[in-house]
Amino acid sequence: MSEHGHSRHAAERDRLAPARMRKIATASVIGTTVEWYDLFIFATASALVFNKVFFPEVSPAVGTILSFLTFASAYLARIVGAVLFGHFGDRLGRKSMLLVSLLTMGAATFAIGLIPDYAAIGLAAPFILLTLRVIQGLALGGEWGGAVLMTVEHAPAQQRGWYGSLVQVGVPAGTLIANLAFLLITAFASEDALVSWGWRVPFLASSILVAVGIYIRLNIEETPSFQQVKEQGAKAKLPFAVLMRDYWKQVVLGAVATLSTGSTFTLLVASGVSYGTSELGHSNDVMLWAVLVACLVALVAIPAFGRLSDRYGRLRIISLGIIGEALFAIPFFLLLDTGSTVAVFIAYSVMMLAFCANYGPIATFLAELFGSKVRYSGLSVCYMFSGLLGSAITPAVTVALLEATGRSSSIAWYACGAAVASLIAVALLSRHHIADLDRTGDDADAPVAEPAR
Repeated sequence: MSEHGHSRHAAERDRLAPARMRKIATASVIGTTVEWYDLFIFATASALVFNKVFFPEVSPAVGTILSFLTFASAYLARIVGAVLFGHFGDRLGRKSMLLVSLLTMGAATFAIGLIPDYAAIGLAAPFILLTLRVIQGLALGGEWGGAVLMTVEHAPAQQRGWYGSLVQVGVPAGTLIANLAFLLITAFASEDALVSWGWRVPFLASSILVAVGIYIRLNIEETPSFQQVKEQGAKAKLPFAVLMRDYWKQVVLGAVATLSTGSTFTLLVASGVSYGTSELGHSNDVMLWAVLVACLVALVAIPAFGRLSDRYGRLRIISLGIIGEALFAIPFFLLLDTGSTVAVFIAYSVMMLAFCANYGPIATFLAELFGSKVRYSGLSVCYMFSGLLGSAITPAVTVALLEATGRSSSIAWYACGAAVASLIAVALLSRHHIADLDRTGDDADAPVAEPAR
């Protein structure tokens, strides 16, 4: 057997070691939980207090829009971060980039908690906030793709959906912790105290989670797929250039395919909270608890749908989730508009289930579109581009739609449109599935595509 054959055989043995997979999956889940916690405490603060802290000189509606636009600024930075971290992740390896991204995110988040408010330093306050938000975006641009590849590239082929979905659990887990942090603050601090100093505590406390994440990630190993690229001398000099030459269609369609996950989740954790509190008169606690319960549902549902995607095919499960998001968009707001607290919890839980069917398998689905020598770049750029198309503009668009129409149905139709676009893109990608994740992509023109089930 050739040296290359021996290395491939060893790589497959490593993939089948359950203890190793548990260690890698744990490291990825904890790391992504920290990153998404840092991201979503910003989203929650944008919905609850940033308009008062950093934009007090404008009307509440305009202040909320400005807060959400600051929230959205990170999505532009995420594209840059995806290209930057993707380049070095494909050139130097997955592990080192994951450590750098976590350190960068942690430093930026901690610094946000120290920014003086508008009353203290005027326009400098929102400018500093915007700068640190951009740094957060750069870090997250490199985090998600690397964490997904750490699990998916190590996992046995028949369990990729399951292990890839475990990384996705970081989103509801991070959101859950972020909301718990704000619930604790609002429980023990008055409204004035929340605006004055209370909102800072979750940002400063993130340093504890970052330290835990870094410690765990120091003890993980490089993926078999990258080792193959390294051993074969197949590294791309400019991974992004190779990506856009050989895989531009997968990048564009993959971003659109993931559009509805971003718009739906942002609708739940940011726009929905803002709508429920400012338009319907629900308390901050009610809306935060609704998000918290929905996230508890997601902690179970995401890996469940990931496992189902291994059994029935990712295409089927993802399509089911997207259709669910579209069908439930209007009922979601009808339930919110009833003013019933119970209805709010039902609306959030059901919409979260549809989101999970879509989101659980999507990471593995996207990873299976790219050759190993550009996979970090491809996965990162694809996902962050989708964030720009969906998550970034959703909060501001929903506020603007409510201002223009006064009807929640306008937001529901926006969510439906995003879902239809994603469903079409997923269908078009069905024949670009790569079964062997150790393929470098050097023979990208060869007929290697296999239809996704």
